Amino acid sequence: MDVHRADERYPGGDPAAGITSRHAFSFGPHYDPDNLRFGALLACNEERLAPGAGFDEHPHSHTEIVTWVVAGELTHRDSTGHETVVRAGDVQRLSAAGGVRHVERNDAAVPLTFVQMWLAPHDPGGDPAYEIVRGIADSTPYAVPEAGAMLHVRRLVPGERTAVPDGAYVYVHVVRGEVDLDGERLGPGDAARVTAAEALEVVAVTRAEVLVWEMAGR
Repeated sequence: MDVHRADERYPGGDPAAGITSRHAFSFGPHYDPDNLRFGALLACNEERLAPGAGFDEHPHSHTEIVTWVVAGELTHRDSTGHETVVRAGDVQRLSAAGGVRHVERNDAAVPLTFVQMWLAPHDPGGDPAYEIVRGIADSTPYAVPEAGAMLHVRRLVPGERTAVPDGAYVYVHVVRGEVDLDGERLGPGDAARVTAAEALEVVAVTRAEVLVWEMAGR
C-alpha cells in the first residue's frame, strides 16, 4: 500500500482566475515519469472554482472522465449537445472516445469543489458518450466497463467499517472526514494505492465520505 498525502499533490489551475487545482498524478508542467498512472487511473484532480470561474471549451480523447461534486454545482456542456448541472452526490461520466470538447463552469453564487478522475479505456476511439446518475446511493457501485473499473462510494459514520474490494488495483480517495486503512490514518485529500488488495477494511474515525476505485489488471 502506497499512501499519498493531500499536501503532496501537484499544484495547478489559475488562482487569479478563481481556479485552484491539486493533481495526484503527473499532470501538465508537473511531469513525473514515476507517477503517470495507477491501474486504469490516469488522473485524480481536486478542483475548486470560485463563483463565475471555470474551464473554457477544451478537448479530450481516449479517456473516461468521471466527476464527483463535493460541494456546489458544476455546469457541464459538451460538443455532443449535453448541458447539465451536476450536484453533490451525482456521478457524471464523459466518455471522450475518439474526441469531444467540453466546458466546465461554476455558474452558481457559491464556491464549487469537485473531484475529477480520468481512466484509460481498453480500446481507444469510438463515439463519445455521456451519462449522469443522480444522487447515487451509499454502497451502490458504478461500473466503467470500458476501463475495467468500478467506483464504490461510501458515506460512513464514526466507527463504521467497510470492506475494501479485493483486486489487482484499488485506489482509495478520502473526500471528507478521517478514516483508518490498514493502520494508516487518512484525511481529506489523502489517497492510498493498493496493489493486490486482499481482506482490507476502511474504518471511519469521523463522519467520512470515501471514493474507492476497484480496477482489474492491465
